[in-house]
Amino acid sequence: MSNKELTLTKTHDYCKSKKPQLGVVLIHGIASDSSTFEKALHYLEDLDALKNVRFITFDLLGSGKSLKSDELNYDYEEQLTALNNSIKDLKLNVPLILVGHSLGTFIVTRYASTFGKEISKLVLISPPVYTEADLDNPLFEKGMQAFKDAVSLKDRKILQEKAFNNSMKNVVLDRKNYKVLSGLKTPAVLIYGAQDQFISGYNIPALLKNNKEYLRAIETDGRHGVSQDKYYRLGEILEEDLNAENI
Repeated sequence: MSNKELTLTKTHDYCKSKKPQLGVVLIHGIASDSSTFEKALHYLEDLDALKNVRFITFDLLGSGKSLKSDELNYDYEEQLTALNNSIKDLKLNVPLILVGHSLGTFIVTRYASTFGKEISKLVLISPPVYTEADLDNPLFEKGMQAFKDAVSLKDRKILQEKAFNNSMKNVVLDRKNYKVLSGLKTPAVLIYGAQDQFISGYNIPALLKNNKEYLRAIETDGRHGVSQDKYYRLGEILEEDLNAENI
């Protein structure tokens, strides 16, 4: 399969209204799939204020119901191509917000930096942003190994293990991630927990200082997952955008 033919499997597509005013695509993190957003979607889609929002989820390549192949590299080029093809297939005619969790924050950020004119906003939930100094630190390397060890791959197939390892190498640990966020020209809201064990606390304030025009952050008391403290804030952000569209 050529890159032009790559697509992601759509796992959820719902709008309470027959006339959506806003599209929201949610992209999950590493060693996971779109079910990450199950509780969040149940909450968001039950809000009357968001009845005109069309919520869509996809499984990334190598995850859930999407393509898994030993011919894939599971890098930015493949994931972005598949995401772009999948978004085009939606034939949206309303503003689009991309929501990413963890690894998904890098996918949607890089997507916006490539196809920025098509995206009205990003919401980055628990973005594990690392500087080049972090990546060169031996202690950081030990921390990443501890994370890999904590994610049990014993019951995974070989191709899924490749997807995990390559996603870490080619996406999460890509040395350009911090620079791309610093230079982002798409409005983005970072939602992160004060107790998040995978975030360097000093990196997000530094990012905000470097890109005051396009980045803002909301700190909650949670950890790394897509928990209530995160999706409550997401609901507020979406409601703000809907109200802005209707002014």
